[in-house]
Amino acid sequence: MSKKTPFYDRHIALDAKIVDFTGYMMPISYTSINQEHQVVRNAVGVFDVSHMGEFMVSGKQAETFLQHITVNNVAQLIDGQAQYSAMCYPDGGIVDDLIVYRFHKKKYMMVVNASNIDKDFSWAKKHLPEGVTLRNDSDNIALLAVQGPESVGILQSFTDIPLKEIGFYHFAEGTLAGRKMIISRTGYTGEPGFELYHDPADSLALWDALFEAGKSAGIQAVGLGARDTLRLEMKYALYGNDIDKTTNPIEAGLGWITKLNNEDFIGKDILVKVKEEKPNRRLIAFKMLDRGIPRHGYSLYLGEELAGTVTSGTMSPSLGVGIGTGYVHREWAKIGTELFLDVRGKRLQALIVKPPFVDSSPLSF
Repeated sequence: MSKKTPFYDRHIALDAKIVDFTGYMMPISYTSINQEHQVVRNAVGVFDVSHMGEFMVSGKQAETFLQHITVNNVAQLIDGQAQYSAMCYPDGGIVDDLIVYRFHKKKYMMVVNASNIDKDFSWAKKHLPEGVTLRNDSDNIALLAVQGPESVGILQSFTDIPLKEIGFYHFAEGTLAGRKMIISRTGYTGEPGFELYHDPADSLALWDALFEAGKSAGIQAVGLGARDTLRLEMKYALYGNDIDKTTNPIEAGLGWITKLNNEDFIGKDILVKVKEEKPNRRLIAFKMLDRGIPRHGYSLYLGEELAGTVTSGTMSPSLGVGIGTGYVHREWAKIGTELFLDVRGKRLQALIVKPPFVDSSPLSF
């Protein structure tokens, strides 16, 4: 039976389109994906992302444990800092991408994708050493993402924490709207914003306070549909589409989070070899030259030769053209290469471009 987040009644009251998403009843849209997308780019949108998973990691060997099961360098984190990372299988395939939060040297939080909560917890538990406690707190933590250029001003009215002093991928523990929470300078949209980890008992009061305070700024609830178009415009990876157990971080363009000079971590030997020999394929970004919408699973051609497959695609609300990502042979992955997309037997022209598709500068205050 599908779970409901603490905000479910608010979604229903707003006449949201609700679907079963990874075992949760989640809003796909309230008005339209395009309209909600533009709200986040130009004002402020609120996402219920309480379906995400949170694991608490504690103990003397917590850092060592995380250093072993993730590909980034956990040891370089300071208190109050977050880190984008991934877990890999011994063959280099990706278990999941995730964010690691460091509270202090003996306490961390892992935030994982909703579809992978059980799998990730089992994987992490399998590699748990003595002296480390791993707890799945996913049902005890609710999460709102407040994203967009107006987000900072609205949230600042509720807290004494100087939000503009929280660096990108850093967080603070404190009080907002009179309730204790983790205020994290993270997001999945390419816009300035924060993610609010809090007690589900406080969810409805937090939601109501935000929407009351944000009226003049045009605050709106935003569904998972616009979350997908926003992230794709930034070429942020989506697990299950762009990355999974059959892909490795090097070919997926995640070499920047894969610290091969770290001490041994799961999958390192294979990833070192992939790096040295160069991956056979690369995850590229492309923009449609002909009118058409790329979809997951569509074939990509270089001339008459099958070049690869689309992993993510949409009609970009910001650009008004189709955009997508896909894996192609590394020799064909150069920016400026023209490809053809097979859309129901019709070949449409596309061009490999340098990501992101839209300006990433709004991430800075």
